[in-house]
Amino acid sequence: MRPTEQKPATALAPLTAAWLILVALTLLSLGLGQWFHGAAWLPVVVAGIVWAKGMLVAQRFIEAELAHPFIRRVLKVFVAFAPLALVLIAFFGREFARWATL
Repeated sequence: MRPTEQKPATALAPLTAAWLILVALTLLSLGLGQWFHGAAWLPVVVAGIVWAKGMLVAQRFIEAELAHPFIRRVLKVFVAFAPLALVLIAFFGREFARWATL
């Protein structure tokens, strides 16, 4: 018995749905920023949206599940880095700025 080989997706409907979700998440993050500007919890919510968008792009458009497990893990770490950096800068921005000065 041969294991089932995974192949890239060729259907257009899942890609269109993923694109629409990306647009909706972008509009949601813009709306949240406009309505709740300055709220203490906003960076965490926006970081979650950034992470969700990155994972969606990695799964649907890059098709990370077809990559070698090492590459898949590196991609997940890369996608998680931006939201983590966003939250760290939002809450500890002065400290990072102090470390970065000469």
